[in-house]
Order: sequence, then C-alpha cells, then structure tokens
Amino acid sequence: MPEAREAGAPAAPPRPADGAGTHLPGPRGAAPAAPAAASSGSGGGGGGRDRYLDLLRALALVRVVVYHTFGWAWLTLLFPSIGIMFALAGSLAAHSLQRPALSVVRGRLRRLLVPFWLFAAAVTVLMLLHGWRPHSWHRMLLWILPLADPPGTAWAEQIIAPLWYIRTYLWLVLLSPWLLKAFRAAPRSCLAACGALVVLAQYDRLPLAEPALTPVVDLVTFAACWLLGFAHRDGLLDALRARTVVAAAALCLVAGGWFAYTHPTDEGIDLGEIPLAQALWSAGFVLLLLRFRPRRMRRVPGADGAVGLLNARAVTVYLWHEVALFASVPLIDLMWDVPFFEAHLPLDATWFQFLVVWPLIGAAVVLVGWAEDLASRRRPRLWPAGGRKRGRRARGRAAGAR
Repeated sequence: MPEAREAGAPAAPPRPADGAGTHLPGPRGAAPAAPAAASSGSGGGGGGRDRYLDLLRALALVRVVVYHTFGWAWLTLLFPSIGIMFALAGSLAAHSLQRPALSVVRGRLRRLLVPFWLFAAAVTVLMLLHGWRPHSWHRMLLWILPLADPPGTAWAEQIIAPLWYIRTYLWLVLLSPWLLKAFRAAPRSCLAACGALVVLAQYDRLPLAEPALTPVVDLVTFAACWLLGFAHRDGLLDALRARTVVAAAALCLVAGGWFAYTHPTDEGIDLGEIPLAQALWSAGFVLLLLRFRPRRMRRVPGADGAVGLLNARAVTVYLWHEVALFASVPLIDLMWDVPFFEAHLPLDATWFQFLVVWPLIGAAVVLVGWAEDLASRRRPRLWPAGGRKRGRRARGRAAGAR
C-alpha cells in the first residue's frame, strides 16, 4: 500500500574504495510545515512570536536531517517531527484565518510556492542535464503547483523525495477554510472522521486508485495533527483538564505504539511506514506538547539565534537538506584524495557526513533562502539570524541622534 513516511532515506557515507561519488538511495517518505516560516502566539492568545513553538519547529527540522542522515527508525518514536510540524502549521493557519480566507490562502501559497519554484527550477535543470526527457509535458505543471508528485528521474529520487510533504501541506492550506469551519462546528466529529479515514488508509480500503491514492493517504495521516493545531489556537486544549489531556494522549500513544510494534517494517518500527501508528503516536505527542507549554523560556543567545534562523528559513532547510546530503558524498570523496584529510579525518563515518551537511545547508540558506523573504514581502536577507536585533540597534541609534 502507499506509505506516508519520512521523505528520503539515510545517506550512507562514502567508502575509500569508491573513487567517484556514490548515489544516495532514498525512497520517498513522512517528515517537517511545508514548515511554516513564521510562528504565532500561544493558543487562544493574540499574534506575535511564540518562542516555544519556534523551538519545536527548529527541533523538528533538525530531527528530519538527523533521520535522513543516520536512518535511525527509533527517531520517529522519540520525536515525531512531521506530525508536530503539521500541528504547528495548523495553529498558525487558524490564527491567520481571522482575516479573509482568500487572502490568507493566497499568502500561505505564496510563502510556500516561491521557494519551491526556485528549488524546482534548479532540480529540473539538473535532471535535464543528466539526460531526462519528460514523457508527459502536462505533468510538468506539477512543478508549478505540486498537487501531486511532480515527475522526476531515478538520479534525483533522493532530492525530490521530500516533496510529498510540500504536496500534503499545500492541500491542507487549500482546505483550511472549510476544515476550520467544520472543526469549530463539531471538533470531536472531525477528529473521529480523521481517525476513521486513516484506518481505511492503513488497510487499503480507500476507494481511490493512483495517482490520487498516495496524496490522500498522506493527507489523512496528518489531518488530525492539523486539527489539533486548530484546537491549540482556539484555546480548546487549554480549556480541557490536564488529566483529560494526559489520558487522551496516553491512549493515543499506547494504541499507536502497540500498532507499530505489531506491524514492524523492514527497517524496524518506523512510524513513517505505518500510517495508523504515525497518526496516533503523533496526535499523542501533539496533545502533550501543545497543552503543557512552559510558562517562561530563558533566552540563550546562541541557541536563540539558531532557532530564529531555522524558523526564518524553514522551507529552505526542508527543501534543500536532501540536496546537501546528496552533495556531501562527492565532496567527501574529494577529501579522500587529500592525504592530510585521509589521515586525520573520519571520512567514512556517518557522523562526519552529518557535520559536512550543515555547512552545505548554510550555503543553501545564503544562496536561495532570500526567496522566503521575497515570498513574505520582506526585505531579502542573506542570513536572517540576528538581523532583527541589529535593526533595533540601528533604530535606537537613530532615535538617539534625533
């Protein structure tokens, strides 16, 4: 059956016996809003940034990169990034929908699609240079509006694997005005409907065929997390007694964990391969994380800067992290040709590849991350972390001069 799983597979580090760069295998899979580029206030409150939600989104992005580097299936249990990121995006969507729905959807699509178009242009050019000849030009429109999986090649399989998440996020944004109305009218019924649909998806009982089936399976797997984001934004989670939330979360976690244990994959217990377990386990985590928020968060200068950067460039990091993994292989292969590096660096270690990947992600942030600023109609910045503080200092100096 079609599977909602982590986008891409772990990239194996290059071996000294290989002179040329090796291809990093990557089946498509679950992982994080498109990650939302901005966060919002806590449930039931007003606007403004919520540093706790920013932290959750940043941790989710880092976990995605860790998973795709090392391939540790247990990470999907330790921290179900994708469900958490969909919940955060749902909360943000509910907050935005206080404004006219059409303008909100248009703005969300712009923030998602502008960075996606830059990624699409780069990837399609690379695939054409590697001999790709599209068989169906009308399917190329999916590189403009990815309502289904856009066409690609085996060479770019790992690079384009994360696009399932972009597609799912796009559908949830488009459906949000109606989903929010339905949820506010009957929240329990909507959550129950999500549960019923994911059960049908798990057992191949959805009355659909490809290519429609796979997008729908991914959509229903994470729809409940999106709705729990609505509940967080509307203050419904805060209105529930703590013990009620703990009991509901425990029920979801136990049921999801049991189903995952009794339906292991070839890689072990990987929630990305088991839609029903993914939906239940993610919902349990989301309930706990959004209901029991810290009242205060201390500012840690270095960490706050990293969290701010990851949130300001969340779409860029998500779209380009597999490209960075892919590019790390030939880069490390080149290091084997330098005697000093070969003698003193652990070039065959996966953790070394993980360290190499982050500067490459940083390069993507500098080279193409400005597209997120353009999409948000802000002044483009090469490295957004700390920019706001410098801006405040500059305004302060100007005020002092006056």
